[in-house]
Amino acid sequence: MIGLIGGVGSGKSLVAAEFAKRGARVLSGDQVGHEALRRPDVKEKVVQCWGVGVLDAEGEVNRRKLGAIVFADSEERKKLEGLVFPWIERRIGEEIARATADPSVKFVVLDAAVMLEAGWAESCDRIVFVDAPRERRLQRLAEQRGWNAQEVDRREKSQWPLTEKLKRADWTLDNSGSTEKLGHQVQELIKQWGITDRTSDHGV
Repeated sequence: MIGLIGGVGSGKSLVAAEFAKRGARVLSGDQVGHEALRRPDVKEKVVQCWGVGVLDAEGEVNRRKLGAIVFADSEERKKLEGLVFPWIERRIGEEIARATADPSVKFVVLDAAVMLEAGWAESCDRIVFVDAPRERRLQRLAEQRGWNAQEVDRREKSQWPLTEKLKRADWTLDNSGSTEKLGHQVQELIKQWGITDRTSDHGV
C-alpha cells in the first residue's frame, strides 16, 4: 500500500498513472471526494451550510464556487471536511479491501491530497513525496484548472507544509522533467521495494 503526497499541482495523478501502468490499483481521493458531493444527503447538508448558490444549473454542487468559500476561511473548510471526510474514509477503506482481495492486484496506490491531514496515511506501508518546482506547479495548475498563484497559495495553506510532508515520506520522486523520466523513477522504485507479487516483504 503506497501513498502519494506532494505540493498542490506536483503531479501526483501523473505518478499514480505510472504506477497503474505497472500493475497498481489506484485509489483517487479526489474522485471519491467528488462522489461524496454528489450524494443527496451530503448535498443537502452543503446547501444548509452555504445556500443554493453553490449549486449549478443541474442541482449539483459547483466545486469551484464551494472551493472559493471554504479555501478562503479555515472554519468553513473544517465544516466541509466534517461533512465529507467520514464518507471518503469509509469508501477508501472499502476500495482497499476490494483491491487486497483481488489476486490480480500487485499493489495499491492511494492518491489523496490531504492524506496526512486526514490521517489516511496510517493505511499505507510506504509514502512517496512527489516533488516539482513551484514555477512548474503554478504553470500546470494555470493550464489545467485556471488557478492563479493566490488560489494555489490558499489551497496550500489548508495542507501541511511541504517540509513536513517531506519528513513523512519514505521516497521522493522528481517530477520536474519528462513523463519518460518519471516512469523510469517509478520503475526503479518498484524494483527497489521488491514489489513483484502479493507475498512481497512490504505487505503489498
